[in-house]
Formats: sequence, structure tokens, C-alpha cells
Amino acid sequence: MRKAVVKEWYGGTCEAVTDYIRRFNMILDENVDAEKAKEIFSLKPKALIVPHAGWVYSGFTANFAYRIAQNTKPSSIAVIGPSHKFAFDGISVTLEDSYETPCGILPVNVQLSKELIENFGVQNLEHVHTEHSTEVQMPFIYHYFGNSVPVIEMVYSNYSPEKLKEIIKFLIANNVLVVISSDLSHYYDIKTANALDYNCLEAVAEQDVNKLKNCEACGKIGIEAMILASVEINLASFVVDYRTSADVSGDEKQVVGYMSAIFI
Repeated sequence: MRKAVVKEWYGGTCEAVTDYIRRFNMILDENVDAEKAKEIFSLKPKALIVPHAGWVYSGFTANFAYRIAQNTKPSSIAVIGPSHKFAFDGISVTLEDSYETPCGILPVNVQLSKELIENFGVQNLEHVHTEHSTEVQMPFIYHYFGNSVPVIEMVYSNYSPEKLKEIIKFLIANNVLVVISSDLSHYYDIKTANALDYNCLEAVAEQDVNKLKNCEACGKIGIEAMILASVEINLASFVVDYRTSADVSGDEKQVVGYMSAIFI
């Protein structure tokens, strides 16, 4: 079993996780027009981009995308995130048979994970999977999909967006919901952060990887790969939320940017 290592980032207990999500959805319901909400929450995305900070900062933004995605019926959910602890060449997939979350255990699709190793040269480096960019997604997945949909956890470091694009296309073709994990700019003042982050938002909305040149994101490889895959398989993309840590902390001198997006 893949044990949780950053439980405090999302409250640590099932009660805390459930309360976070209840509050996120209450805010959504209070601020999104009923007719618009009916339209938004009937969408069935094939892929998401979500942030991965502590839920107090980025949870609302991530939850927005997951709430939309709950209408899908994927065979599995693949969470793909950048490594923050270990530098290595390539991408790794876990072969642990399950994943711990505060509200229950998620099964891992080991068979499909092995296919990724065999067909795409993906590695199995279990030590790199003590990674918060992927872990903080799992409680959302358990909440919205329960334990009936297995997960695939992939962590990359020095890797080609072109290679990751092929993996994403393969996953989507096999009815796997793809979750790309990334935060945006880090520790700039609010004005600079907004300017930098707008490049990322525009690149996703317009599906133009050239606009990523001035985008700062820890998961930029994943974002680029997702855009490339989306263009090739004719998906539409929509940015659903953007905010910064200043929305919670009030500190506009050093902020982190967060975006969520869906691909349909």
C-alpha cells in the first residue's frame, strides 16, 4: 500500500476532508448561477489540470474540476505529477496495489501500470512516489468516485512532453480520466504572479504551447503534454478557476498561483 505522507495538507482525517469539500461546494453553490451550474456540472471531461498545494490554499480550485469530473465513468484515473523531492530522468509509475486516503483505500490499476512500463518505457521507482503533487489528489478522487475506480500514480522529473503526450493519448483512449497536477508561479508579488500566470491560462485556453514560454509552473511538462495531446485528439479546453494564495492569506508580496482546467 502507498502510505500517505502529507496528510496535514488536506486535514489528515476523513472528517476534515469531508468538511473541506462540503465548504468548497457550498461556496460554489452560493456563487454560481443555478442555470450555469446545471450546464457546468453536466460536462464530462476526459482530463483535468489541478493544483497541488495544501487544500486551505488550492483545494477550492482543485475541487471545482473534480466536482465536474464526477459525472464521468472512467475505467481508471491516472494522476500525473512532477517530482519535488527527487531529480531523475524519466517518469515512474507505482506498482503498489493500493493507495491510502483518510476516508478509505483506493485500489491501484497495477495491470495497466505494468502496460505503461512495457509499452512506453515508464520506470518503477517507488521511492519517488512519496510525492505531494499526486497524493493531495487522492482524497478528492475517493470522495467523488469511491473505491470502485482504480488509480494510476505517475511521477516525472526530467521528461519529454512529447513522450508524456503519447502516454496521455493512450490513457484517454482506454477511458482513463487523466489528472495533470501543477501549481503556477511561486513567490512573486501579486501583480507579477498574475502576469506570469496569465501566460499559463492563455496557453491552456487557446491550446497553444508557444504561450507556455513565459509560463512558470512546476508541472509545466505535464501541462504542455496535455495541450499537445488535446490538440491531436480534438478535445476542447476550458479554464474553470484561477486564484492565488493571497485569496486566503491576504499576503500579496509573495504568492503562489493555482489553476484548474478541464478537457472535453
